[in-house]
Amino acid sequence: MNKGIILKITNLNVVLDHQIIIENLSLEVKYGEVITILGPNGAGKSVLLKTLLGLLPYQGQIEWAKGIKIGYVPQRLPFIKDIPLSIKDFFDLKKSSEKGTKEILDIVGFRDDFLRKKIGNLSSGQFQRILIAWGLVGNPQVLLFDEPTSGVDMSGEVTIYNFLATLQKERGLTILLVTHDLSVVYKFSTDVICLNRYPICYGSPREVLTPESLQKLYGGEVKYYQHQH
Repeated sequence: MNKGIILKITNLNVVLDHQIIIENLSLEVKYGEVITILGPNGAGKSVLLKTLLGLLPYQGQIEWAKGIKIGYVPQRLPFIKDIPLSIKDFFDLKKSSEKGTKEILDIVGFRDDFLRKKIGNLSSGQFQRILIAWGLVGNPQVLLFDEPTSGVDMSGEVTIYNFLATLQKERGLTILLVTHDLSVVYKFSTDVICLNRYPICYGSPREVLTPESLQKLYGGEVKYYQHQH
């Protein structure tokens, strides 16, 4: 595999319960890229992330660069908030040392005393940052995010995406991100893949996100905003 490539997907097909979820997807991701996966509900976006993690059966080829560590931030873990876990307990599940956990909490802007806080007492924005911190355990080179701002209010969304952008720059992370937010795509992504079971477009957001491709992706009337440079 080419030295600059961290992930190569060739003719990926995923069939679950006799339904084709992803069809004929090929993709190359280079080190340090931020790839946004865009598409309507049920388009296969979350399934793609889980397949890349080796959690679902597939046909085709998925090749990660040798020795790559992958962090994953799931869309939501609502049940976790109902379990009387402290943040320390939550990180212990990943066998993170207390020192390591404190360092990671510091990265996401929380102080040491946060360790004792109960997960259930966090705001949705705080909980989302804790999930991102959880994804950073073990110092991965790749982070997979499934709608990192799901359930977070608008001001919190902006903060989380700014935080991700900073994190990406400081650590040279490669990020694959599922979102519905077009402004995020323009602001943070090097490339976007439009997925609705099969790939509809792939490339630089400004080149491939045309009214035509978005209409094909979402169907019907799509409000389209061309972002200024």
